[in-house]
Amino acid sequence: MQNTTLSPPYLKKGDKIAITCPAKKLPDNIQSAIAMLEGWGLEVVLGETVAASHHQFAGDDELRRKDLQRFLDDESVKAIIAARGGYGTIRIISQLDFSAFQRNPKWLVGFSDITILHSHIHANFKVQSIHGQMPLNVPDATKPSLESLRKALFGEKLEYEIPYSEFNRHGEANAEVIGGNLTLLSILKGSPSDISYDGKILFIEDVGEYLYSIDRMMWGLKLSGKLNALKGIIVGGFTGLKDNDIPFGQSIEEIILNVVKDYDFPVCFNFPAGHVSDNHSVILGKSVTLIVKNGHVEIKTH
Repeated sequence: MQNTTLSPPYLKKGDKIAITCPAKKLPDNIQSAIAMLEGWGLEVVLGETVAASHHQFAGDDELRRKDLQRFLDDESVKAIIAARGGYGTIRIISQLDFSAFQRNPKWLVGFSDITILHSHIHANFKVQSIHGQMPLNVPDATKPSLESLRKALFGEKLEYEIPYSEFNRHGEANAEVIGGNLTLLSILKGSPSDISYDGKILFIEDVGEYLYSIDRMMWGLKLSGKLNALKGIIVGGFTGLKDNDIPFGQSIEEIILNVVKDYDFPVCFNFPAGHVSDNHSVILGKSVTLIVKNGHVEIKTH
């Protein structure tokens, strides 16, 4: 399958990568991440928000907007990586001007709250982006997950064979991957940042949610028609999940399979991405082959 989305130019040694905080403030320095990126041969530029603080945010909304806007507009910057997620990107997304980004697309990198940016640029500009590790997470990240980020940025092929789950639903799909954090995807439904799911493979992950809330969001996707023309689902980490005093009665796997039982697309669980130390990179908007069969799961980028 051919990609209908545009791939920004892959990085090469000597390229400039910017770090900014569009959401929550950093609790500590990110020297280990800077050293890693420089070790890959990249020039690192830091935004004002990296050291800024405004309540829980990395500066007020205007500072965070201005910081990200600066790097979107700067043609010498070939990639922008969010230092962390948290909460706050949704507060500035409608004030950002992507006209320079459209003329000169560049890689946007991050996960969690950065799903807002991924979804917005895919929905409006059909540009690929990288769901992957962020500077705050580098000290605790596994080497394979960081290597997957390097491969994604430099245009090397990503191929994953992941542990089999008894809950997997068999099948094969060839389609572009979309998605990210389930909560944020749900919040964006009906907004200018909402993606079309038709003909796509949906990747989802989340953290710290109640089981009933995951169930509600999955039903919301179904009732809004988001799942009707889907080609497959890749389920990443659903970590730190909570239950009520009266147990919900279904596991995360059972919740998802119950919602998608009327469809016949493949579903794979336990993909190593999300709020986990082994957070492997996914190029959103890029075509992949998803093969789910007995004892074997394979995901290959095209």
